[in-house]
Amino acid sequence: MTKAFAALLLLSSAVPALAAPPPATVESRVGVLEKEMRAVQRKVFPGGAQQYFEPEIKAPTAVPMPAGMPSDAPLADLMRRVDALERTLADMTGQMEQNSFKVRQLTEDVAKLKAAAAPPADVAGAAPGATLPYVVPPAPKGATGGTPAPATAEAAPATAPSGDPGKDAYMAGYDLWTAKKFPEAATALKAMATKYPKNKYASYARNLAGRAYLDNGQYNEAIREFFENTKDEAGERAPHSYVYMAQALMKRKPPLPDKACQAYEVLASKYPDKVTGGLADLVAKGKADAKCP
Repeated sequence: MTKAFAALLLLSSAVPALAAPPPATVESRVGVLEKEMRAVQRKVFPGGAQQYFEPEIKAPTAVPMPAGMPSDAPLADLMRRVDALERTLADMTGQMEQNSFKVRQLTEDVAKLKAAAAPPADVAGAAPGATLPYVVPPAPKGATGGTPAPATAEAAPATAPSGDPGKDAYMAGYDLWTAKKFPEAATALKAMATKYPKNKYASYARNLAGRAYLDNGQYNEAIREFFENTKDEAGERAPHSYVYMAQALMKRKPPLPDKACQAYEVLASKYPDKVTGGLADLVAKGKADAKCP
């Protein structure tokens, strides 16, 4: 190390004092320092070319400027980039508008499909959640052929009073039905069920009103009446109404065997212990006619 310091002292003493040079650029100053470092290395390590140290600071490599490039090249490049961004933004905006339109169309299509697949609406007065196996179409405006005539006391055969006004009203309708006065019977029986809804014979009356419609060829009205009676699951004639409703479904034009089979399935699931005797015979015949599985 003593020799190295001595060499540095000799080198510094050999440099003559000169007037202060003009300010140099960073690049030129680094170049001068590199040259001086190499000179020092040659003095310290004579003949040791492989032992030279690479300078830790190197002059930055200047990027050559293409010939003919104007002085405002950075500004022009910036303008080109801004134009490209504007075009990209416009394309993205247009794509978003197209996607929004397609989403609206898809939403409308889904809403239409849901409306088409929704279960049929209940008839007027139906209990919440109750559904008909067949939706009865509304009667044509001005149609009067299917409207039953009002019952009259003179039309009903005489029946001995029982002391139960509800039962007596039912028996009056029953007598009309046995006399094959089906429109009058339907009217009387429905009036009884409306006036005495809690009476034991209300279930009998609604079921027999449906049978009066059925016997009179008014199948849609019969389906509606039988269905109304099935809502009272504790009613004594609710199981019978499922059977006769299935018969009405098979007699209407066109017949609905699938719906009739559905009525028999509901009957079997709700009243497995009540399908006996004559009712069981009606079920067996009805299922055979509808070709139920």
